[in-house]
Formats: sequence, structure tokens, C-alpha cells
Amino acid sequence: MKKIKDDFLLRIFVQISVIIAVMYAVMNIIIYAVDKKSGAIVTVSLAVYLIVVIFVLYKKSPKFSNTLVKYAANYDKIQNRLLKDLLIPYAIVDLEGNTLWANEAYLDIVGDDKCVNKPIYKYFEDLDKDKLPVQKMSAEEHIEFNGINYRVHMNQLNMDNLFGIVDKQEYAEEITDNRVIAVYLYDETEIIKCMKENNEQKLVVGLIYIDNYEEVFEDVDEVKRALLAALVERKLTKYMHSVDAIIKKLEKDKYFVIFKKKYLEVLHENKYSILSEVKNINVGNEIEITVSMGLGLDADTLENGYEYARAAIDLALGRGGDQVVEKDKDQIVYYGGKRVQVEKSTRVKARVKAQALREIIMANDDVFVMGHAIEDIDSFGSAVGIYRIARALGKKAHVVINEVTSTVKPFMHRFIVGNEYEKDMFLTGDKALEKVTENSILVVVDVNKPTYTECPELLNKIKTKIVFDHHRQTDETIEGAVLSYVEPYASSTCEMIAEILQYINDKVKLRTPEADAMFAGIMIDTNNFQTKTGVRTFEAAAFLRRNGADILRIRKALRTDMEEYRVRAAAISNVSLYRECFAITICHAEGFESPTIIGAQVANELLDMAGVKASFVMTPCNDKIYISARSIDEVNVQIIMEKLGGGGHMTVAGAQLEDMDVTKAREKIIEVLTEMADNGEI
Repeated sequence: MKKIKDDFLLRIFVQISVIIAVMYAVMNIIIYAVDKKSGAIVTVSLAVYLIVVIFVLYKKSPKFSNTLVKYAANYDKIQNRLLKDLLIPYAIVDLEGNTLWANEAYLDIVGDDKCVNKPIYKYFEDLDKDKLPVQKMSAEEHIEFNGINYRVHMNQLNMDNLFGIVDKQEYAEEITDNRVIAVYLYDETEIIKCMKENNEQKLVVGLIYIDNYEEVFEDVDEVKRALLAALVERKLTKYMHSVDAIIKKLEKDKYFVIFKKKYLEVLHENKYSILSEVKNINVGNEIEITVSMGLGLDADTLENGYEYARAAIDLALGRGGDQVVEKDKDQIVYYGGKRVQVEKSTRVKARVKAQALREIIMANDDVFVMGHAIEDIDSFGSAVGIYRIARALGKKAHVVINEVTSTVKPFMHRFIVGNEYEKDMFLTGDKALEKVTENSILVVVDVNKPTYTECPELLNKIKTKIVFDHHRQTDETIEGAVLSYVEPYASSTCEMIAEILQYINDKVKLRTPEADAMFAGIMIDTNNFQTKTGVRTFEAAAFLRRNGADILRIRKALRTDMEEYRVRAAAISNVSLYRECFAITICHAEGFESPTIIGAQVANELLDMAGVKASFVMTPCNDKIYISARSIDEVNVQIIMEKLGGGGHMTVAGAQLEDMDVTKAREKIIEVLTEMADNGEI
């Protein structure tokens, strides 16, 4: 303490002496200005003062210098000791990841006192060279080492600032850059554990709907209906109680459930076995019972969780039911959905939608109808069906179409020639955007993905939107639709529009070009009435026949030329079988007007081969790879295509791949098929 006190007094003495000397000199100048004799006396006294101060400093200087040197050395040792004993694991590495220095806490973690000069990623495999902040000042990583979770914070430092920590001379040969990286390890095991526990305690809100309640119970004797209802409720209650859930019956076919998120893992492990358990209930019913479940996850409030659950159950039903949909703020996950949607016998929904459509059209001035890009005959036929409805109600109508494919061209030609139809019946997307007014409505047919539409800009410009489609919905949907009629059980959108036509009013009468186009749409999407046909499909076809549709005329319009036939034959001859049941081939239809339609035709024809459960045809077009997927009944190609970013139906689906060639596309298809087959999904 005495030594420290002496050093402090010496420092104070020097500071005061300098201040007094300056004041003395200023005072001396002032006195000189008043009286020179007095100034001389003051000058003598100042000189004496300076001699005394210099003498004192001269006598004390060696001791003072020695004190400064010791202070610097002691400070350096203290700093080094503090870093060595720091409880936070700390190390310094060069830009290549080689350890230059480490403190005791760091050495205890790695368990190697000789880790200096060794790469840091030798001990921490997750901290490879690419993760070091060489091009930036700092970086952060989360790793696990010996069962402990660490947050690794890395800062870039200048080597010249590390006096006493790293001996630069010792590493002069190794160091080629003046920069080093300081590495801090923060134990976050308890934090992660608490966050996990907190996450597991969150509540999951769910809704369970019986998809086909009316159809099943109509098929059962009245005596057995109560028993069937009790068995279904018992199955659902028992299943949800197995995960400590609360289940409450809202209506005869609707249930509300709530449970902790930690039990989701249990439901995932059994792959939501309730979907199959309910199907096994049989008390004489010929139709299998199916249920759908929508779950809302990670919501800030229970109210938001319920909204997520409602959106999820709507999506599950829109995709055909018999599945579970999990939805949180940013993500949607699907489970199940392998069953073909059963056609509903009642037309109540079609009548209600027809009435709503009529009221919306009557309340506005003009109607724009739009299908999907690279329009096929189903999209075209349903569009002209909506056109006829609008014209029958006395409203102006336009069909938006940019590129006319070879399949559509012969049908569209009949609308263009002559004076029977308006010259502006068909518009390109740019022309349609110019004609839009405040009282315009947009009807989207045969597609429910905004990015797949003929003119996505129209979706943003027109406020009143209506959607008619028969494809299963995905998480990408057209937002803000005032009327949405999406029925996956329907064979085609033309079938749906044909039903709606019958309920608009008695004055709607199709002309023969319109009836032919709609009938052709049903024929193409059902592969000449071989797939996805039901009673309502044939009833719609009969309605169109009564309105003048002619099969011979349609068949002539759908004929292909010799070159297209050769391309299809070449694609079929080059097919390869994966796992003896998945047919994969490439359709080189570049230069044709409708390459994707040719690919779809090839996919349909491949199903006629014995042993083929599903077909996948890749068609290069416009810097994309279009995949047409088809199956008969054993494989759900829709869930396969969804993993590739596409969608569709269980037996008819497709996808679009960008930034890859056909070789990589084929590898991607095989990768998905392998993964799903190994996991038992197909």
C-alpha cells in the first residue's frame, strides 16, 4: 500500500509542479508589463523554483521510470491472468482456424492442454473453416459438444492489440495476416431446455370433421345409425384421450380438441392412425367413414390457434378430406390424403354456388374469365361456360387467354369466325388490364394457384374474385375470393360449370361451340371417361349432349398430327421402370404448340402397360421441366408432386421444376419416390 501511495504522490507532485510553473510564468509577464524591477525579481524566483523542481525530479526519475515499467508489466500480467481464469471459455484462432491461444475454461472443455496450433474444427466439427468470420467482423453459431449446447460468438480482432495474450514473435512464421478471431463459448443448454419445455407446453387447437357423415348414415339402417355414431365418437374420444386431450362434440359430425404440443410427436409416430381406425368401423355400412383434422400450432393466443385450425380444416376438406393438416403462422404440413374423394350424390352445394354466382354477376358490370397458363381444353371449356352465364344475365364478358395451344385452337377457331360472337370475347392479359373497371369481377377456372394463372396481375387489380376448380388446394391459394367452389371429387371444371349452368336460370342455353368445348374438357380430363368418372360426370355429359355437343365433331378436333404422334411414340419407347412399377420418360416436344399436353398424353398411355402403377413424363419447355404424373388407383401422385412443388389429384397431378435439366429432374423424381417408398408413404 505504501508503494502505491508513493507512486500516487509522485504523479500528483509532477502535475502540480507543471501547473504552478505555468502560472508563475504568466504572472511574471504581467508584472514585467507593470514594473521591470519587480518582474526581474519574479523571474529570479521562477528560476529558483524550476531548479528545485528539476532537481527533485532528477533525483526521483529512476524510481519513477522503474515504477512505470513495473506498472505496465503488472498490468499485462493481470490482464493475461484475468483472461486465463475467465469463466467464459475463450480462445484466439487465426483466419485458417488454427488455435493460437486458449484460456483454462476452454482447455477444460476440449480436454486437451496441447490444443494450441491445432485446428479448432478438430474438436468442434460444426465450426468448420467456412463459418469463421473472415469476410465480416463477427459471426454466431449454435453447436453441440459432449452433450452440451453452446452459442459460439466469434469476433475479428487486430493482432497488434493483443499485447501479452499472444506472443506475435512466437507465431510470426504462421501468421500471414494481421487479423485473428476471438472465439467465445456460452453454455446455453439450460436455456434450450427451458425453451423446449415452454414450447412443449403450448396448446394445440384442433377441429375434427367427419367428411362423409350424410352419405354414410343414409346408407345405414335406422336401427344401426345410433350404434355407428357411438362407435365413431368412441374411437375419436379414445384416440384423443391417449394424448391427454380434451375433446368436445360441437355438432353431429364436428369435434373440437385441445392438447399440449409435446404430444404431437406421438401423433406423428403413429402417423395419425385415427384416419385408418375410423375406416375400419363397419356395422353394415357400404361406404367407409373418413375424417379430417385441422390443427393450429404455435399461435400467440388461443383465438389465433382456433383461426389456424379453421384454416387447416378448410384446406383439408378442400383437398378431398381423409387427412390431417397442421398450420402455424408460416407453414402448412399435410398427413394422409391417400384416398380418392368419393363423389357426393347431392347437388345442393352446386345449386347454392350457382345462386351466389348469379347474384355477384348481377351486381357488377362486366366479367373477366381466366384459366391457367398454357391453357388446356378443360380450362378453355369452363371459361366459355362462365362466358355464356354472364351473357345470359346480360353482362359483358371476356375470356383472358395469352397463348393458344394446339388442342384449344380448333375449338377457339369456331368462336372467332363469323359474327356470332363479339370481337373482344378473347383478350390477352395486357388488353384485359386496360379494360378493367371498378365494377369488374374476375372468375378463375381450373386453377387455384395465383402463380399458375394466365395473368396474375389481374388478381391484384380486380377486387371481386371467384374461383372454380377441381384440383386439390395447397398452401398457395387465391386470397380474397368472395366465392370459392373447389371440389376435388369432380372429374373436371367443365363438369362443375355444366352443373351450375342448370341452376342459374331457365334462359341459359348453350350454343354448339360452347357445348363441344365443355364436353371435350370432360373427355380429356377423364381420359375418355376412363378415370375419375361418376354419376354426376355422365349427367353433366348428358346435359351437354342435349345442348348440341357432338362426339364425332369433338373427336376430329382432338386429333393429333403425325409429328406429334412420333414424339409420343419416341417418349414411350424410351421409358424406364424404377422399382419395376414407376414408369419415367422424357418427352422431347420442343417446337410444338402444346408440349405439355403431349407429355400428359404420354403419361396417360403409359398406364396401359401391365405392372405400371404410376407414370412420370418430363417435358422441357420455356426453360422449365414440366412433369405430368398419372396413376390408376394404387399410388397417390398428388402427394408425390407436392413434394416437388406441384399438386393435382390422387391420379392426375403435375409439377414445374426450374433451374435444372432433365437429368437432374429425373434424379429428383427418383429421390422423392425412394424416400416416400422407404417411409411407407407410397
